[in-house]
Amino acid sequence: MRLLSQELMRKEIQIGPKIGLYKSEQEFISEAINTLMASRKDLRIAIASELYRNDDISFGKACEIASLDIEEMKEELHKRKIKRKVNVSLVEMENMATEAIRIAGR
Repeated sequence: MRLLSQELMRKEIQIGPKIGLYKSEQEFISEAINTLMASRKDLRIAIASELYRNDDISFGKACEIASLDIEEMKEELHKRKIKRKVNVSLVEMENMATEAIRIAGR
């Protein structure tokens, strides 16, 4: 009997912990999502942009998720017609600067 794709996916998730490769189904799903995000820069940028648009994350966090520096993230937001919020605290500005330096590899 062939399993439907959703049913097969559910069974694959359930088997992960049973074969000892993952502690839980949640851990299996988390790694799958992290792997997808690592391989798809376009997806990271889109998700970071939407989270920022919805006020779920700060601009600095959006840069971090998207793996973009401040200017690149500004450009991405502009392309998506997302207005940038300018009321940034000093601590957030320092965090953004630190993250930009880290991304630049300095």
